Amino acid sequence: MSQVLSAGPARATRPHTALRRFLALDAVVTGANGIAYAAASRPLGELLGIDAGLLLELGLFLSAFAAGVGWLASRPQPPAAVVKLVVDANLLWAALSVVALVSWLEPTTAGLVWTLLQAATVAGFAVLQWTALRSVSR
Repeated sequence: MSQVLSAGPARATRPHTALRRFLALDAVVTGANGIAYAAASRPLGELLGIDAGLLLELGLFLSAFAAGVGWLASRPQPPAAVVKLVVDANLLWAALSVVALVSWLEPTTAGLVWTLLQAATVAGFAVLQWTALRSVSR
């Protein structure tokens, strides 16, 4: 019994369950972010200090990405190679968010905080997904 309690979420009785849950959570959060960016690009652009056109494009991209991740989460055993692509995409998104802040974006304070928070969240999804994938592969 104590082994079950100390195993943690990535070592669940059904290892694919944790992986699918982390993918599903990523899809929901990313999808909500994408829909918000696409539907409210102008007001969010003003609040965040980011071009509304860029937010619209990012919103459409994120919505499509979220749909793909959601589909992947719906598979009984998500293919490891595709999950690795999601992990890599999440890590790339987090890194590019920071690079964008340093290189070309001039956000408001709210935009700076939001961009760093979403980068950290996306990196967190990547870590959770990678950990769960490694647990499944054992």
